[in-house]
Order: sequence, then C-alpha cells, then structure tokens
Amino acid sequence: MIVSPTVRVTLGLGFTQIVGWGTTYLMPSVLGRHIQDALGIPAEMVFAGITVMFAVSALCAPRIGGIVDRTGARLLMTTGSMVYALALAALSFSQGAVSYLACWAVMGIASTLALSTPSSIALVQVAGPRARQAIAMLTIIGGLASTIFWPVTGVLDAAVGWRNTLLIYAAIHLLACAPIHFLILPHRPPVHPPTANTAAVADGIAPADRSRVFLLLSLSLSFGSFVFTGVQLQMIEMLRELGHSPASALLLASMIGPAQVSIRIFELMFGHRYSIMRSAVFGSFMLPVGLGLALLWGDLFVVALVVVVAYGVSNGLKAVQRATLPLALFGRAQFGAYMGRLALPQGIVSAAAPPVLASVLANFGTTSALWLVFVLATISLGAMILLARLGRTVR
Repeated sequence: MIVSPTVRVTLGLGFTQIVGWGTTYLMPSVLGRHIQDALGIPAEMVFAGITVMFAVSALCAPRIGGIVDRTGARLLMTTGSMVYALALAALSFSQGAVSYLACWAVMGIASTLALSTPSSIALVQVAGPRARQAIAMLTIIGGLASTIFWPVTGVLDAAVGWRNTLLIYAAIHLLACAPIHFLILPHRPPVHPPTANTAAVADGIAPADRSRVFLLLSLSLSFGSFVFTGVQLQMIEMLRELGHSPASALLLASMIGPAQVSIRIFELMFGHRYSIMRSAVFGSFMLPVGLGLALLWGDLFVVALVVVVAYGVSNGLKAVQRATLPLALFGRAQFGAYMGRLALPQGIVSAAAPPVLASVLANFGTTSALWLVFVLATISLGAMILLARLGRTVR
C-alpha cells in the first residue's frame, strides 16, 4: 500500500504534536503538585513555566517562519525535538525556581522550532492545494493530546515519579520525534503547480489592503488566543463558581474535547463546500454567544452545557483557522513569514492569559472574569467581521 506524502507527513506530525503538547503545556496539570513539593515553590510558579514557554516562543517565532519558507522545516523541527529532549532532561534535575523556569525558557525555543507554527508551515508546503483538509486532520489528531497524555503521565508518575517521567519524555522526543521529523519531511520545500484556486487566492486581497487584513487577522486571533488559553486552564473552577458541583463541573468541562473534535471532523469533510471566511466568522461568533449565556444563566446545567459546547466549537475552528486563514488570505509564497509574524502577538497574549485571568478570578470573582473574556471575544468577532468584508472573495 502506497501512502501519499501528505498523509505520511500529517500522521507523523500528528504524533509529534501530541507528544509536544502532552509533555509541556499539559504536563504540569498532572505533575505540578509533586514538582511544587519537591522544589519548594508555590503553585503559581509551577504554572508560570507555561507562561515563560509561550513568551520565549513568541519572541522567536517571526524569524523562524521566514526560515521555514526558504529552507523547509526538516532540520529545524528535528533540532527542536532534540532541544525538547535537552530541556525536559534538565527539568528532571531542577532544584529550585531559577533552574525550573530556565528549563521552560529552553522549551520555548524548542516550541518555536518543533510545535504548531513550523508544523503548519511544513504541512502546507507538502499538501499544497489540499492544505486546508490536511491542517484540519492535523488538528483532529493533535486534539487527542490531553486524552492520551493526562492518563499516561498519571500512570508514569505513580510508577517512577515525576523526575523519571520527564526523562522518559525526553527520550521520546530524542528517539521518536527527532527521527520522525528527519525522515518524513522533505529536504527542501516542494514546488506545487499553480491551480485556479491558487490564482483566486492571490487575487482575493488587494496589495493595498494587506496591511489592514494582517492587522485585523492579528487582532482577532490574538484576542481569541487570550480567551482560549486563559479559560481552558480555569474552566472547571469557573463552572464551580457558577454553582455547579465538582462532579458536574468536571463532566461539563470534559465536553470541550468532543465539541472540538466534532467541528474539526465537520470542517475536514465539508469545509470545501463553503467559504473559509464564513467558517471563521461563525467560529468567532460562537465564543461571545457562549460567554454571554454564561453571564446570564450559567448556573443552569443545560445552559452551561451549551456554553461549553460553544466554547469547544469556537476553539476547534480557530485551531484550524490559525493556519488556513493566513494561507487563504496571503497565499503559499510567504506563508511561513506571515505565520511567524502572527505567532508573536498570539504568543504574548497566550503567555499573559493564565496569570491575568487567575488574578481576576482571585480578586474580583468569576463574573468579572467572564465579563473580561466576553469583551475580548466580542472584539475578536468584530475584527473577524471586518476582515470578512475585506476578504469576501476568498474561498
């Protein structure tokens, strides 16, 4: 059976993305308490590692995108896996706050080289005209990270302790992810013949409008990233503060994953039948609708379920559109450069979101936190509507 390069790269990157997110962003949720006790640092410091990772990754991203455009992602992503291995191994030997946060800073560099931005650029280079469907498939696979790594991390922690768990994860990056990146990615970016759809995309945005289009896209994605990153980590606590029992809050929060995966599957199967701009506006619309319902009747279980599903649908679509929108609006030629530039503001607000929202929750309560994210989600929607008007001819 002959497997196409697009399928091979999608599956390979899907595996490495699951490992990348599972061993970094998702890891403190399980190991955090043991790390806190062993290093003698507060819980806020444990999760500050994620903030450091996002911040460093954001600062490095603009340069990386242009490099991938010119040289391809093979060597960069292979190197990124090796850097992940080094950072996780070092983290397993950390003894205090300074060494702990320094390791997360190195993971930020690794994330720039081997996580979502370069993987999207690499997949677009390989998939060519079928990039939208390939990216949707990659996000479906990547969405399994928490489903796989939360229980795996828990089992490993109980069996060998948190330090040895991190050493095992370092070995996976070195012995599995690095070879996968080196073997499945092309040495140079492949050249695809132009198609009618490519020409339509190139003509969709007038050169005079590109600066405004980039600004609106950056605003919409960045404000959305703040909401998604901040709320994701606080969803269970916010549901409890709205009046739901711990068991109900956990059940409701668990519906985010199925909602995300379902909308991504729908996008994969039927996305070619409608404009990507319509999909983007719909995804942006669902977020303030859900948050508005939470403000009005969030204490009701049925309404809270609608809120969680709306959040999951919006998050699921945005994960696809972070890559497909720049591709549709700006084309493949400078896709990496635009992705890198867009990653900077998104990374900065993603880094700020967890401590800011946690502070608002602690000092002003859940209602104030909901108002904050509702306003930001509405701004994101407004920017996306204006963007859709400028890019109305984009498919």
